Amino acid sequence: MTAQQPLTYDAFVELAAADSAVVGLVLKGSRAHDGMVTRHSDHDLYVIVADDARTDLTRFAGHRTARLDLVIVSLTEFRAAGMPGFERYALARAQVVLDRLDGGIARILADKARLNAGEAFRDASGLLDAYANSLYRSVKNHRDGHALAARLDAADSIRFLLELLFALDRRPRPYNRYLEWELARHPLPGWETDTLLHAVDRISATGDVALQQQLFTLVEAAARAAGHGEVLDAWGEDLDLMRPAPRET
Repeated sequence: MTAQQPLTYDAFVELAAADSAVVGLVLKGSRAHDGMVTRHSDHDLYVIVADDARTDLTRFAGHRTARLDLVIVSLTEFRAAGMPGFERYALARAQVVLDRLDGGIARILADKARLNAGEAFRDASGLLDAYANSLYRSVKNHRDGHALAARLDAADSIRFLLELLFALDRRPRPYNRYLEWELARHPLPGWETDTLLHAVDRISATGDVALQQQLFTLVEAAARAAGHGEVLDAWGEDLDLMRPAPRET
């Protein structure tokens, strides 16, 4: 294609589908999320080539324009993509455009969308501790009159909280852009979506201490039910600062 005739998504898909070395095409990003496409949306496409196969399509490796981004990988590389890594959510919600492996490409995507039990437990344990640490610092800084630090720590705590809640459900956390999209279509078990999003919004914006503490009581119950009580108990008396203050009688 010339500069006057840039490579289009449809043209490339037709080209790739005609190449027997290509075993799969996978579309990710906004065009794989119903209702999220804007006039700025491009096509982000994985081109999966059979291991040890040769193809002229490698000339498009690294192709990136305002309308089409291509990632050309071997089948082995595609299996490993995002496992672990930032790319995992993008592939978890990606759409199969071409699958020459009798559903094999779809199965690889399904594996990326679901953390195994050991991985989820290990990740949740570390994320719970990180969430508790940021929450504790936020409340302590608020108590000591450090308003900016308290808000920044509160915002940090939300990042760890969201990763934790998705890990408890054995799912990769969605990117911020797709958080509302994800929860509207795939709610977190045991959590009311609107209530959770309201808390996330307000805590990120204001560092509301009382709301942080109320939210922690729900997180603590969920974490203990999932077997992470030891992580929480290690905080000892500091847990009192994270929980709502006792009502005076």
